Amino acid sequence: MSLVIRNAQRSVPLRRAPLRRALSALLAALGASRFDVALVCAGDGLMRRLNGAYRQRPEPTDVLSFPAHRLAPGQLPRPRCRHEYHLGDVFLGVEYIARHAAGEDLEGVLTVTAAHGLCHLLGYQHNTKSEWQQMYQKEEEILEKLNQLMGTNLRPLTAGLF
Repeated sequence: MSLVIRNAQRSVPLRRAPLRRALSALLAALGASRFDVALVCAGDGLMRRLNGAYRQRPEPTDVLSFPAHRLAPGQLPRPRCRHEYHLGDVFLGVEYIARHAAGEDLEGVLTVTAAHGLCHLLGYQHNTKSEWQQMYQKEEEILEKLNQLMGTNLRPLTAGLF
């Protein structure tokens, strides 16, 4: 597995090592340790451009995921060659997240938001109440495994979406 983390913003101080440890544990909890993922920690400008280009919402957001495979929720790809081991790319809107997480543990909020993005790479969506419930349950499950491993108490951010 290759986990590439790139900090493409300079506004918010960021420690990549704790994020790397958490993401590795989350991928293991998803059964996806053997797959590659790229995580980009982005500023408002990049998130605004990406959100405008791909979702027609030219405003910053917390997370955007770009899956490399079309999957049913929870399904893993069945790679036939090396490049098919790439699950996709997750962009974290670090500036946006930091503004909305004022007073909270930023590393924890980044980790929970990254967990949400990873679930999107594995086919989970939240366009309907039933999709949201399925995704929320998966986020809860993998964050509980991470909590046990790291002694944290992280919860999904999307409680009460529907």
